[in-house]
Amino acid sequence: MDPIKIIEKYYTPTTPLYNILLSHSHSVTNKALEIAQRHPEIQMDTTFIAEAAMVHDIGIFLTNAPAIHCIGNAKYIEHGYLGADLMRQEGFERHALVCERHTGTGLSLEEIKKQRLPLPHRNLCPISYEEQVICFADKFFSKTHLEQELPIEKIISSLSTFGDTSVLQFKRWLNMFG
Repeated sequence: MDPIKIIEKYYTPTTPLYNILLSHSHSVTNKALEIAQRHPEIQMDTTFIAEAAMVHDIGIFLTNAPAIHCIGNAKYIEHGYLGADLMRQEGFERHALVCERHTGTGLSLEEIKKQRLPLPHRNLCPISYEEQVICFADKFFSKTHLEQELPIEKIISSLSTFGDTSVLQFKRWLNMFG
């Protein structure tokens, strides 16, 4: 699987959005691979991590997020499952799961219903170690301050808007992968 080839099917190279997506995705990929290499005892599939981390945000162009040059119609929170739909069309189910499960620290069916989120009614929490590492690594990088790693305190503060469950999950990952 060639992640850049797939990205370029949906994004025009050299555009601001393409550059934002690639920069963010490279940062997340490098962080996720660094974590996987620090934990050989977990025996993660680093080839899959490298591919899936590059395409985890492929659905952002379908959302309305002008600050990062996204001019689609969907809400930004929908980018995960929209990207998953694209990856399924490409024939990459495992990569699709990363796309749809990386928002926040994952979203349970209960949280989706309780918050009335415009998301499919299913569990959208990362399950495999690879999914968890990519989701965790993603929290360290924004799309507005590219290549600047966010401090842990800022990540926790940002996740607290999603509730205690998100903060607790992030702290569990800090203990596991940090």
